[in-house]
Amino acid sequence: MDIVITYVDGRDPAWQQDYERTMNVPVMVKRYRDWDTLRFLFRGIERHMPFIRNVWLVVSRDSQVPAWIDRSQVHVVLHEEIIPAEYLPTFNSTTIEMFLHRIPGLSEQFLYFNDDMYPVMDMTPEDFYPGGKTAMGFARCLFARGMYKRQTRNSDWLAREALGLKPGLFFRRPQHTCSPMLRSFSEEAFGRVAPQILSRLSRARTMENCNQYFFLDYLLYSGRAVSRRLSNKHFSLAAASIGRICSFLEQPNRRLVCINDVHMKESVFQQARERLLAAFSHHFPEPSRFER
Repeated sequence: MDIVITYVDGRDPAWQQDYERTMNVPVMVKRYRDWDTLRFLFRGIERHMPFIRNVWLVVSRDSQVPAWIDRSQVHVVLHEEIIPAEYLPTFNSTTIEMFLHRIPGLSEQFLYFNDDMYPVMDMTPEDFYPGGKTAMGFARCLFARGMYKRQTRNSDWLAREALGLKPGLFFRRPQHTCSPMLRSFSEEAFGRVAPQILSRLSRARTMENCNQYFFLDYLLYSGRAVSRRLSNKHFSLAAASIGRICSFLEQPNRRLVCINDVHMKESVFQQARERLLAAFSHHFPEPSRFER
């Protein structure tokens, strides 16, 4: 079983030039701000997921790879290796997600992690693939307000179309956590509706995009997924204090945690970042084999 991690370092001058030249607007600081917590994702993998075979880090350019990464232990994948040239450069995570299954050498079972998700307790392969199927919690939703919900509904409807099913009144919204995938079925799903997927791609997020939930919904509707929630805690800094998050890291009661960034003053961000790094360092004091 492999892990695929998508990562952006908004501090990279070369990446900033690519963004501003392509998008013709300044970089969105909040969306691409780096909390310097990526190394703790790698430490979590080593400590709590020893069954993982390979870790793949997907980035836009070589300058995005942190200097501390040991490239003999981490497989670096550039966007240009998996995404057709006509859709590059892209600054849209949903576009990137459509092509992760094209990574050469990727295992059949692979977990997709954003860089704000961390294993904090011991896990087993059965947590993600009980009986060979994927495990994921799915909520039933009726209204699709806002960009995220629209993209989620688009993904549900497109997965149904790929299987010859009609759109339902309700659509499925998978948990906001890492995603257990099956590479061959991702290829199968993509191939069935490739023109529709490609027509929805964009360099920045839009209401018309699909996202990686397309692949999860396809697995669910084709009987290859079990509707079972993963052990996950989700924090948004819009609602949870940094103190509450740090307390969780001291005594976690869920196996995975996701910490979403929000807009905040630079002074507040720096204070929160310092506390969060201290809490992660206490939980993961030892460097992993993925670090030089």
